[in-house]
Formats: sequence, C-alpha cells, structure tokens
Amino acid sequence: MSAVWTTDEVAAPDFKIERETHKLEKRLCREMGKAIVDYNMVEQGDKVMVCMSGGKDSYAMLDILLKLKARAPIHFDIIAVNLDQKQPGFPADVLPGYLTALGVPFHIENQDTYSIVKRVIPEGKTTCGLCSRLRRGILYRVADELGATKVALGHHRDDILQTFFLNMFFGGKLKSMPPKLVSDDGKHIVIRPLAYVNEKDLVRWAAHKQFPLIPCTLCGSQENLQRKQVAEMLREWEKKYPGRVESMFSALQNVVPSHLLDRSRYDFEGLQTTGVASVDGDMAFDPPSFPSASTLSGLQVVHI
Repeated sequence: MSAVWTTDEVAAPDFKIERETHKLEKRLCREMGKAIVDYNMVEQGDKVMVCMSGGKDSYAMLDILLKLKARAPIHFDIIAVNLDQKQPGFPADVLPGYLTALGVPFHIENQDTYSIVKRVIPEGKTTCGLCSRLRRGILYRVADELGATKVALGHHRDDILQTFFLNMFFGGKLKSMPPKLVSDDGKHIVIRPLAYVNEKDLVRWAAHKQFPLIPCTLCGSQENLQRKQVAEMLREWEKKYPGRVESMFSALQNVVPSHLLDRSRYDFEGLQTTGVASVDGDMAFDPPSFPSASTLSGLQVVHI
C-alpha cells in the first residue's frame, strides 16, 4: 500500500510545465502520501470531509488529495466543505464556482460567526481563539450530518512547528498539532494530510495553479498575533541556519520521555539499577548524537 501512496509517479505531465514545477508536484504528492501512510489517515470506504477556507493550504490539500485518490490502492470518497462565516465582503460565489468546475461534491455551511466574534471580543484583541472554537463545533456537526468518517484540515509542517513553540513559550507545555487525533467530542477523527509539507512549497503550488484565494478579513490583518511572531522567528532561524527547521520537525517525531521531566510519561520514581545497558541511559548525551563542531556555526557550545 505504501508503495502506491508514496510513489514518485504522477499523471503524464504537460511538457509545457517547467521542470521545477513538475518536481514540486511530485514532492507534494510524495510528502502527503507518506503522511497518510505513516499515520493511517485514510482507510477503505472513508468519506473524507475536506475543510476549505479559501486559503492556499486548503486548496492545495484538496488538489493533491484528488491526485492521490486517483491512484490509491483503496477506495474513499471526498466532499469539500466551506463554512461561510458571513464576513463583510466575503465572495460567496468563489468556492462554489471553483468546486463545481472541478466536479467535486461540496457543501456550503452558512453560519454568522463573524457577528458573534465581533460582539464578544474587544476591539484590538485576538479573535482566533473564539473563532476557531466556533468553527470547530460547526464543522463537527456538519461532519455528522454528511456522514463523514474523517475531517481533513489544511495545517502544514510550519503550522505544526509554530504551535509547538507557542505552547512552549506561552502555555508551558510540550504540545503541538498531531497529524491525526480524535476530536474534542470523541466522535470524529481529524487528519492533517499536509503535516510533512512546508509552507514555501504550498505558496509556489498555489501560484502555479492560480487558486482563487479568499483572504480572511476577520483575523488576517492582526499583525500582533503571537503566531505571526513565532513564524517570523522560525523563518529567521532557517535563513541563518539552513536545516534547523527540518531538524526541529524531526525532533517532534523522536521524543525521549526518559530525558525530559514529565513524571506522568516516565516512571522516574520507580527507576532502579539493573546492571544492564539501557537505551534510556545517559548514552543519549554521547557526542555522536550531535553535529560536529564545524556544523554548529552561530551556536554557542558550552563544555561541562
């Protein structure tokens, strides 16, 4: 199954497409396919509800998922869903027109969450928290009504890393966005097929495909958002130290509970000597685990 999901093959390319664009398409298919397989996101007979916001990420998620569906080793259905939150100036005809032309089944849910958020949140305060909770509850209800077995969200690798740092800096938790989880109400499986995809590739793909993007007028202009500040920090790190973001993302997949401090995740209290070497021992700090000194440019190395 994984060989089919993650194949580098794509439909015969139009020879007018530039070589780099073709490579980008293959990479997007490969990375999304790998995430789907690694976390068993899509199964035989699933009905996947693809949440469409009108942004580049959800457009790309639907586009690549349709490509994979055409060659997947299993059968599953896709239905696109957009929540029209009644924001002033929202072009309500854009997504229906796009999805109709694409031939994808879709549902538009009309709910005036915009007025609720504007009424409850004081001017100048961050609206994302309340907006997200309202939107999530509505989408779960719609998933029930449509008989969807999976709810697909368009969060990508950079979103996942940003959430990790937001939780660490401001929430005091090592927590991020998992590629797959059970919803708050315990009734739905939420998946993030773009979990391995970096945002730069999505920007390039959206430009190539000329998706009819719809800006978020509710929160998109809030320049003081902590998430934007963290995103800028990560971009600066990647610019100065190429590969650092990739390494940090890999770290989220290689957690060592015995070398953290969470007593609920590791039995420190009951720890006993065994006289036998253990993978949980202090060998995790041996020099081979780290890059050579020549690769640590810009980092201060402290010897103890």
